[in-house]
Amino acid sequence: MSYYTPAGGLPAQSELLTDRAVVKEAYTVIPKGVLRDIVTSNLPGFTGTRSWIIARPIAGFATTFAQLIVEIAPGGGAERPEPEAGVEGVVFVTAGELVLTLGGERHVLGEGGYAYLAAGADWSIANEGAELVSFHWIRKAYEPVDGIPAPASFVTRDQDVAPRPMPDTDGAWATTRFVDPDDLAHDMHVNIVTFQPGGVIPFAETHVMEHGLFVLEGKAVYRLNDDWVEVEAGDFMWLRAFCPQACYAGGPGPFRYLLYKDVNRQIRLT
Repeated sequence: MSYYTPAGGLPAQSELLTDRAVVKEAYTVIPKGVLRDIVTSNLPGFTGTRSWIIARPIAGFATTFAQLIVEIAPGGGAERPEPEAGVEGVVFVTAGELVLTLGGERHVLGEGGYAYLAAGADWSIANEGAELVSFHWIRKAYEPVDGIPAPASFVTRDQDVAPRPMPDTDGAWATTRFVDPDDLAHDMHVNIVTFQPGGVIPFAETHVMEHGLFVLEGKAVYRLNDDWVEVEAGDFMWLRAFCPQACYAGGPGPFRYLLYKDVNRQIRLT
């Protein structure tokens, strides 16, 4: 398994402006080539840290989540990363080792490390190593439901969770699910989707979930609304609810992406 991690930097002044960034009414594509030093953001309460904020709520578009790629230098970190008590999160490490202290218990998350951080959880993060650490941090306001206890925090690894093949695909399309999809306590899923070369989504998925897709490995042609868009490791796609989507994995290796979607809640009308 490999996990694409942006390195920043700036293109040379001699290079042409050729890139694939696009923002449309139904979707956005942020290609890896635009994750440069000049577009990073600082975060209050963090030291030795910069971030690429690649998704945030926007009225009329995707409104449920924020997603950041966070890079922490040796010695950096945050004692209280999450400033909002009602916000849950997922941390997924793509490079280096992140020390997560969760409820007083210390965890060392290497590449593929995954943590679900329940709303109101007591947690902190630090880079105690000699190399940079980089991770995705997905944040969402938790939506409680009467009679259903809120989920607890947990820590796991991509390498320890077996992908589940989609029905009738013979393993060409599989999903690494970190929580039970039938557990109504969870109102968001952050999974990893894997296509083997030639694997496809064989119909245009058109449904209520908002999506954030960061390509960890490989390349594909992705159908977004009425466009076919080439994507590769390091690209991010942001889809509003009901944006039609499909996929054809081009190879030569697997095509894998980290997927956010909002789930398991009635639609609020008032």
